[in-house]
Amino acid sequence: MRHAIPFALLLVVRAASAQQGPPAANVRFTEAREVDLSRSVELVGSVESRSASVVAAAVSGVVAALPARAGDLVEQGAPLVELDAAEVELRLAAARGELEEAAARLTLARSNLERLRGLFADQIISRQELEDAAAEEAAWRGRKAQLEADVERLQRDVRLSVIRAPFSGTVVAERTAVGQWLAVGEPAAEMVDLSDLEVLVEVPERELGDLRRGADVPVTFEALPGLEVEGKVRAVVPRADPRARSFPVKVSIPSHDGRIGVGMLARVRLPVGGGSVLAVPKDAVVDQGAERIAFVVTAEETVRRVVVRTGVAQGVWVAVEGDLAAGDRVVVRGNERLFEGQAVRGEVLEYPLP
Repeated sequence: MRHAIPFALLLVVRAASAQQGPPAANVRFTEAREVDLSRSVELVGSVESRSASVVAAAVSGVVAALPARAGDLVEQGAPLVELDAAEVELRLAAARGELEEAAARLTLARSNLERLRGLFADQIISRQELEDAAAEEAAWRGRKAQLEADVERLQRDVRLSVIRAPFSGTVVAERTAVGQWLAVGEPAAEMVDLSDLEVLVEVPERELGDLRRGADVPVTFEALPGLEVEGKVRAVVPRADPRARSFPVKVSIPSHDGRIGVGMLARVRLPVGGGSVLAVPKDAVVDQGAERIAFVVTAEETVRRVVVRTGVAQGVWVAVEGDLAAGDRVVVRGNERLFEGQAVRGEVLEYPLP
């Protein structure tokens, strides 16, 4: 025989159950922390020399000798190519002889002019004779000036018949040969300065915001396994490639005893964001509709719902902005079905710091 539960007692049991609420949810949490989340991007670039030159002939002539060959280290001013200057030297000698004659005739004309000025003052000669003497002096003065310019030009041609290094560096290409005729402006040799190198990389505009001139960056080379050098961002060129939407960035690097060559492929790891930020494990952030949510365990062992914005990430940590502070306990396990004010029973879950 079944006994009926008194109706008044049933109401009391239901009321007690309603006051107790749902059972506490089992969760795991960790603390929000102030951490340094630096993010980098690795880009491939090419090694260039800041001082590179195709050295050209300033005068024309037949190549007589190549004092410097490809691969040679040369100092600034060292001869690279020598042209046959015999004809120019002969013209120079002739011009010097004519200049000496003109100088002597000018001296004589000046002496004669001074003498005739005295005679004219004494009214011994006519004005016409004085003017003829003055014209002769002026003619030889002009002839001397012209020959001085010719001598200077021919001396310059003799000097430029030796094509010299414009800076200290390495000859990387011979652009002529003995016996070849070189016209003015034709290339004679190619040089680079391996002590002043840089890597040129194209950085996408989305990664450019936090990149600063002077930043230290590691650089490695495909042709030199195991070698890493410290580069420095020298310049961020503020003009984008309109097709790729990328900006040229120049990173200065040391030559490393000449092992690094122009044209080598280099990998540059550029810092593009981060710094000291408030971060939580990625597991602490859940998507609810269009919002990103984190749940914070309060002192009363309930949870507080916080809307957050996420930023730069590194490893399992992500930067966040919102109503959070370092030391807040954020739920990282069991947060998918939580709601504001829900009671929880939590255990700590540690995450390795970035």
